[in-house]
Amino acid sequence: MANEPTITTLLKEGRTFKPSAAFAKAAHVGSAKAWEALRKAAAKDPVRFWEARARELRWEKPWSKALDWKFPFAKWFVGGKLNASVNCLDRHLDGPRANKAALIWEGEPGDTRTLTYRQLHREVCVFANALTALGVKAGDRVAVYMPMVPEAAVAMLAIARLGAAHSVVFAGFSSEALRDRILDADARFVVTADGGWRKGAVVPLKAAVDEALAQCPAVQKVVVLRRTGQGVSMKEGRDVWWHDAAAGMPARHRAAAHDAENPLFILYTSGSTGKPKGVLHTTGGYLTHAAYTCRLVFDLKEDDVFWCTADVGWVTGHSYVVYGPLANGATVLMYEGAPMTPGPDRFWEMIARHRVTVFYTAPTAIRAFVRLGAGHPDRHDLSSLRLLGTVGEPINPEAWLWYHKTIGGGRCPIVDTWWQTETGGIMISPLPGATPAKPGSATKPLPGIEAAVVDRQGRPAAKGAGGLLVVRRPWPGMLRTIYGAPERYREQYFSQVPGCYFTGDGARLDADGYFWVLGRVDDVINVAGHRLSTMEIESALVGHPKVAEAAVVGHPDDLKGQGITAFVTLQSGAAAGPDVVDELKGAVAKAIGAIARPDRIRFADALPKTRSGKIMRRLLRDVAAGVESKGDTTTLEDFSALARLRAPQEE
Repeated sequence: MANEPTITTLLKEGRTFKPSAAFAKAAHVGSAKAWEALRKAAAKDPVRFWEARARELRWEKPWSKALDWKFPFAKWFVGGKLNASVNCLDRHLDGPRANKAALIWEGEPGDTRTLTYRQLHREVCVFANALTALGVKAGDRVAVYMPMVPEAAVAMLAIARLGAAHSVVFAGFSSEALRDRILDADARFVVTADGGWRKGAVVPLKAAVDEALAQCPAVQKVVVLRRTGQGVSMKEGRDVWWHDAAAGMPARHRAAAHDAENPLFILYTSGSTGKPKGVLHTTGGYLTHAAYTCRLVFDLKEDDVFWCTADVGWVTGHSYVVYGPLANGATVLMYEGAPMTPGPDRFWEMIARHRVTVFYTAPTAIRAFVRLGAGHPDRHDLSSLRLLGTVGEPINPEAWLWYHKTIGGGRCPIVDTWWQTETGGIMISPLPGATPAKPGSATKPLPGIEAAVVDRQGRPAAKGAGGLLVVRRPWPGMLRTIYGAPERYREQYFSQVPGCYFTGDGARLDADGYFWVLGRVDDVINVAGHRLSTMEIESALVGHPKVAEAAVVGHPDDLKGQGITAFVTLQSGAAAGPDVVDELKGAVAKAIGAIARPDRIRFADALPKTRSGKIMRRLLRDVAAGVESKGDTTTLEDFSALARLRAPQEE
């Protein structure tokens, strides 16, 4: 590995989009000069910079030491005490925000609810008292397996209020995945629902819980929300309905302050092999990072309606549906169901009806909308939008441009954000009033984040050359460990590059210092000694007018070491055939070079994805190599997509 070549990057993107003068004038950070002043302050004294951000929260006891860094373990705001729930709710009740909408919720069937900050506070207090009566106390772990309903946020905030740690498991996961996460966290309590709505059908959540708990004898209590009204089995002595647990409970709850390093949540991410990793985040540092990034990256204003489409089962839902927006006193839109149920314009209809101003979604969803064409969004009034965002993976330039023009009307800045479950919050992103955007680039690290592109020895990569994306200094939102596995934490994140947190991603820096994330280093293809970024090849393919989505992987090749296999989903109305194969191979060769020309192109009506929408390239590598898939597949949403790809087809 020491002599491993850098990643060869050949795709170039030269278009630049500056913030409008009107947007910049009203922005929290509205000029390159203001951005640079913030960056310099953070670089001069990073710890002092983060202390200033932390003081924007409500602390019951100040910290005695801002950072205790014993590589690779960090403690932030040591000795300080606060309560995450109080910072998201109670501190907004003394002024006009008390009667401001905190959550606007819409269920997939069309039912809606709005909770003001005062009402949400009441619901959280009631449920905190209910959990206390059931035996939950500070230090416990509580598994949450809920649909996207207001009670999911209520449960998270109530658990945090008590000083317990929540482990939210995405409601699309199987009973086996739920079981593994409950056992690993040693959770003694579970909060769930009878079911939830997804793609017009009921997802039977309580049945999955029952199946999981057959192998989790330590679980003491299960709280069940009645959402769909379907019949469920209730185990006497263990299971209790949410409404029964809450009945008669006081609407006030005196929240205790908890240590800044008190665990706030465990969130499991899939490992390529072995069991999932329980990423542990603590209270003070995580909340500081989430609140800071939410305010500046999304330029939050008092009258915004902020819609992050992520489920609370993912870190994006934790940081930018619950903790970040609510800590800032924002109005958050929550949606229960699928983006194309009952029709392909559901998102656009909701934006128009709820007058959404800030919209944050995944490139996967954007590419799916591109495939459907502009007709659906064009039928709706999207003029309320003032800012767009992307999250989850690098966005290819063509999808970025479609998003900018078709959804944003050419007037909305786009914040293309890079971050991870492990980082807790956004790390690299434009500040929309100050940073000129380049389609496909996350631009620059936020003030306070010292990211770099380096080789395996930690030496800076040359401008334009690909390397490893690392973070050189600790930051408040960073994971503290892998739950129960500190050596795995050290090995995975801090042993690859000397003295740095290794993100697992490749990236390059351009002449302007902009970061171009190239995807997972594991996804790099080594073709005849050239280490090529799969993201760049995918971008070249998606740039073709007939292509809606593409995933590129390597396959074994006796001559070149690895060859290139591209899995392609075509635009609606485009037909697969040998002529299209030749067109696409030629398009890649023209955009990048002959070295990147795919050896094989396979057409697919759907690609295997996680339930958060990320393409599972690891499984595609197995398909391309003709081997069976091993390792964790619990996050795969549609197993039939994988089966169809394994079926023989003409290439």
